[in-house]
Amino acid sequence: MPHLDVLMHLFERLGVTVRRETLGGEGGGLCMLRGQRIMFLDMSADEASQIECCLRALGSIPELESMYIPPALREAIDHAKRAT
Repeated sequence: MPHLDVLMHLFERLGVTVRRETLGGEGGGLCMLRGQRIMFLDMSADEASQIECCLRALGSIPELESMYIPPALREAIDHAKRAT
């Protein structure tokens, strides 16, 4: 499983703003707000849940297809995308 810092760096490369919020452990995800992609990272959730939420969100960003990312990370994103 990828480390959370790696995923945060990938969001940054994609121009996605990450907001770390306390959302009760059940929330988080990617949304569009005033034309800007925002990833809400639920700080109440455990790290594995945060990573899974990030992987699903990354899988929904079309520009990711044209970027180089390590094969293991691409596989983790693709797996999370299929699981949704």
